[in-house]
Amino acid sequence: MRNLLVHIPHKEKESFAAKLKQIWYQPDQESAKRVALLVIQEYRDRFPQAIALLEEGLEDSLQFLAFPHLDQRKISSTNSLERIHKEIRRRTRVVGIFPTTDSYLRLVTSYLIEYTKRLG
Repeated sequence: MRNLLVHIPHKEKESFAAKLKQIWYQPDQESAKRVALLVIQEYRDRFPQAIALLEEGLEDSLQFLAFPHLDQRKISSTNSLERIHKEIRRRTRVVGIFPTTDSYLRLVTSYLIEYTKRLG
């Protein structure tokens, strides 16, 4: 959504973002596509670059709706992914300079294996 809002004037960002959010708050892909089509029709002439980006990435951004058993609130944020990246950076900074790419990959892989075992 951030990529779309770059092409929207500051005064209209809040209202446009509210319309966009309605797309992803829908319970299934079909209703989300219907809402997206209404947004596209409403704003196509006013914000052509943003609408072009929306059309291009809509299908990919709605893939999470294909999994109804997932808690959409948990996957709608990148906080957990950012936390993993932060932990990887913290662990690799301790080492400083790795002798080879393989040694870096071993460290990161071992952390990710440890992380997934804690989840499982």
